[in-house]
Amino acid sequence: MIKRLRYFFWLAIAIIVVISISFGLMGKLSAEQTLISHPLSALTEVEINTAVAVVKREKTLSEMAVFPLIALQEPDKEEVLNFMPGKAFKRQVFLVIYERSQNKTFEGVIDLTTKTLNSWKEIPSVQPALVNSEYELATQVVKADSRWQAAMRRRGINDFDQVKISWWAPGILSKQEEKTGDRLCRGLSYYTGKGWNYYGSPIEGVVATVNLNTGKIASIVDSKKVPFSQENWNYDVKSVGKLFSPPKALKILQPNGQTFQIRDNEITWQGWNFRYLMHPRSGLVLYQVTHKDSENVRPVLYRASLSEMVVPYGDTEPTWSFRNAFDVGEYNLGLLANKMELGKEIPENGVLLDAIFADEQGEPYKMPGVIGVYERDNGILWKHYEYNTQRNDVRRNRELVMKMTVAIDNYDYTLNWIFRQDGTLEVQNELTGIVLVQGTAAEKQSPENSYGQLIAKNIIGVNHQHFFNYRLDLDVDGKTNSVMEMNVNALPMDEKNPLGNAMVVIENPLTKETAAVRDLDLKHSREWMIVSADKKNALGAAPGYMLMPEANAMLFPVEGSKIRERAEFATHHIWVTKYKPGELYAGGDYPNQTQPREGLPRYIADDESLLGEDIVLWYTMGVTHIPRSEDWPVMPVHRVGFKLAPRGFFSRNPAINLPE
Repeated sequence: MIKRLRYFFWLAIAIIVVISISFGLMGKLSAEQTLISHPLSALTEVEINTAVAVVKREKTLSEMAVFPLIALQEPDKEEVLNFMPGKAFKRQVFLVIYERSQNKTFEGVIDLTTKTLNSWKEIPSVQPALVNSEYELATQVVKADSRWQAAMRRRGINDFDQVKISWWAPGILSKQEEKTGDRLCRGLSYYTGKGWNYYGSPIEGVVATVNLNTGKIASIVDSKKVPFSQENWNYDVKSVGKLFSPPKALKILQPNGQTFQIRDNEITWQGWNFRYLMHPRSGLVLYQVTHKDSENVRPVLYRASLSEMVVPYGDTEPTWSFRNAFDVGEYNLGLLANKMELGKEIPENGVLLDAIFADEQGEPYKMPGVIGVYERDNGILWKHYEYNTQRNDVRRNRELVMKMTVAIDNYDYTLNWIFRQDGTLEVQNELTGIVLVQGTAAEKQSPENSYGQLIAKNIIGVNHQHFFNYRLDLDVDGKTNSVMEMNVNALPMDEKNPLGNAMVVIENPLTKETAAVRDLDLKHSREWMIVSADKKNALGAAPGYMLMPEANAMLFPVEGSKIRERAEFATHHIWVTKYKPGELYAGGDYPNQTQPREGLPRYIADDESLLGEDIVLWYTMGVTHIPRSEDWPVMPVHRVGFKLAPRGFFSRNPAINLPE
C-alpha cells in the first residue's frame, strides 16, 4: 500500500513538472511571438534553434557538418509591401550546410510556423564562407608539418608558438587546384616575438595551403629567405612614447533625449522611416525606406545593402598574386562585426543595438553593441545672408547615422548609412586598420620595390585596391521605375552660343540590362537617376532619386587576368537589373573558389527590359591604395561613398520648414 502511494505521489509530481515546463515553454514562445511584429523582424534565438532542430530531425548530418550561414529567408516582397499590423505572415529561415567530409554544400529553407523543411537542395561545385573551426584545424595541421617547421628554422625561428598563422580563402587557384575541387585555405605566417602587432613582422616567402576536406597539407611554398622587421610596432599608449597634450573636453549632449524613435527594428526620424537587419553575410541592411512629404508617406527604396567587396593586391610574387579577398562572401562580413563603445566609434549621445546570430554549430548567440545609431551636427544645411536688410537665415545640418564596424584580419572597415533632412541618403565607408605588408631587406625606397612602397625599415606596403558593390533596390514612388543616365555636354560656339558658355543636360533611358553596364565620366559629370514610370510631379516631370558618385577608381588588373574574371562586378561602376528576389550578390552566391562570370554578368545574361519595371541599381566604388609611411603602423581613416539625392521628388527644399 505504501509503495502504491509513493508511486502515485511521484507520478503526480512528474505531471506537475511536465505541465510547468510546457507552460513555461509556451510562455517563452508567446514572448518570442510578441517580438515578431513584422515579416522583416530579426530572427530570434528560439527561431534559430527551431530551424536547426528541424534540419537535424529531417536530415542525417555528420559530426563534421557546419552551418556557415543562418539568416532570415527574405520574405516575398509583395507580402511585405502589403503587410498590415495584425495580419498573419510567413516566417522562414535560410540555412547553408556544409559537409566537409563529403565536400558538399546544401541549402535549406525552414517554415517556422509549421516547423517543416520546405526546401533542401545540394548546390554542386561551390564552397561556402570559411568558418572558425577550419582556421583552428589548418593551424594545427601546418604547425605539425616538418616542411613548415624547417622553413621557420631556416629563418631563425625555433619557438613555433611565436608564429601566428593568418588564414585566407585560397583566391586565385592553380589549374590543379581547380581540377580537384577540394576546399582549400592558405596560411600566411607572422613572427610574434617583437610585440602584439605581429603584422609588422611577416615571414615572407612562406605560404601553406591546407586541404580542409582531408585535413592535410596540399602544398607549401618556401621561396627566398627575406629579413623581417625586428622592431616593436605596438601602438598602444605605453608603446608610442611621449604623447601630445590632450585637447580640451568636447561633449556632445542631447539633454532632452534623441530625436529618433526605435520600435522593434523600425526607426523614425525627421520624416524618414525605415527598417534594418544585421545579416550574417552582408552586415547592416536597410529595408522599406520612406519619406513623409507633407501628409504623404512616399517610398524611396525597398532594400539596400553592401553586396560584395574585393581587394586585389598588385604584386606578382606567387606568395602574393593569389591574394584577392572577397570579404563579404568568403568570410561572412556581418559575423565579423565589432562591439562598439560610446565615446569611441560613436559619440556619447548615440545608442548601441545588439544582433542575434548563429555560430557554425547552429547555436544562437547575441552580439552586443554591433550597431550604432546617433544624431550629429554637420555644419550648415542651408543659408542666405541678405545685404540690403542684413537678414541672416541659417539652418544647421542635423544628420542621423547608422553605423557598423568590422575587422577582417588586418583591415578595419566602417559602414555608415547617413540620413539627411534634405531628403538625401548617403553611404560612407571608412577604411582603417593595418596595411598588409611585405618583408624586405631594403631600408630605402628603390626601383626593386616597384609593386609597393617602403613605409618603414624592412617593410613594404604593397599596392592594392578596394572595391565595394552596393545593391540598391530603389522603389521611387512605387515599384514601377525606369533608369536615366544624365550627361552634361558643352555646346560648340556658333550663332546660338557666341561666347561658348552653354551647357545642356542630356537624359537617356537605359532600356536593357546589357546597355545599363556603365562607367563614370568626369568630362560629362555623369550621374544616374531612378524615376517613377507612372507618376508626374507638379511640374510635369517624373519624380526621381539620383545616384551622385564621389571619388572612385578603375580596376587595374588587365583584361584576361584571373581576378577580372572572378570579380567582373568591379570592372564597371554601374549595373542595372530587373528585380529578382534571388539576385543578391554582385560576385555570386558562393565567391569562395568561384568560377568566372558569376553574379552580375549572369544576372544580365537574359538582357531584360528596364522600362517601367521593378529595377535594382548596383553601384561599385573603388579605392586605390598606394601606401604611405604615414599609414604605418595603423592607418588614419580614408573615406569613400556616394549619395542618393532627390531630383524632382519634392516640390521644394524639403528642409525649408525646419525651425530656427
